[in-house]
Amino acid sequence: MGRAVSFVLPDLLIAGDPKRAAPYLAAFLINSIYLRFTLQTKDYYKILDVPPSATAKEIKSAYRRLAHEFHPDKNNNDQYAGARFEIIKEAYEVLSNPAKKDYYLQQRWYDQVMNKKSTDLIVSPVTVLKQFLELDRYVSGLDVYRMDNAGLYNYICGVLSDETIEKLNAFSEKDINSTIIDSALKSSRSLPLSFATALSGRLMKLNADAVSPERIRRFVHHSKRTAQWNNYKIWIVLFVVLILCYLIYSIGS
Repeated sequence: MGRAVSFVLPDLLIAGDPKRAAPYLAAFLINSIYLRFTLQTKDYYKILDVPPSATAKEIKSAYRRLAHEFHPDKNNNDQYAGARFEIIKEAYEVLSNPAKKDYYLQQRWYDQVMNKKSTDLIVSPVTVLKQFLELDRYVSGLDVYRMDNAGLYNYICGVLSDETIEKLNAFSEKDINSTIIDSALKSSRSLPLSFATALSGRLMKLNADAVSPERIRRFVHHSKRTAQWNNYKIWIVLFVVLILCYLIYSIGS
């Protein structure tokens, strides 16, 4: 869950203020469902190229074959091969551990029941960029005045976690990281200041081109100006209404 909701909620509950905590609790539950249906479950069987009926021996054999093929030492420390190796290792660690495998199978069954597609997504600049481009297309069709800003922020944090940022930086592909930042900023243009500020800190961690930090700062500056305008707007409207009332009264008298 994103920090904006999950960090505020416990503070209010501990402070003994359930009334103020109620809307955050509702947002927490909604966002939990939102992330559950948007973040995909990895298909560890597909990653290891074995059927779900594979035995422990077959899973181990597949892991050894693939680990040998994609091991960084066998591929001149190629970052993409290294990313593939890490996900192969992760798949084997889950499927070879009875407790982890049992939990995974429950989640996999649940996803299949809900018609959710699993994925063998590798964390790389290209795959993360694809996720953000898809997000941008989705957000562009939404009504900004009815958008679930907390859900959007939490989804971006889920895709661009600290672990993912670390992996992206290891690729040293600044141009793609810059495009990821641009797409993330475009998708987040309607976020309120609190979310925009938190998101900017996360985006600043990405190793990108020299102008990306300035674009991020302009994004936050725009959010601040929007927040200020929203604060002033109600007073401007009130002032205009009072002037109109005064003119109507003056004309009538």
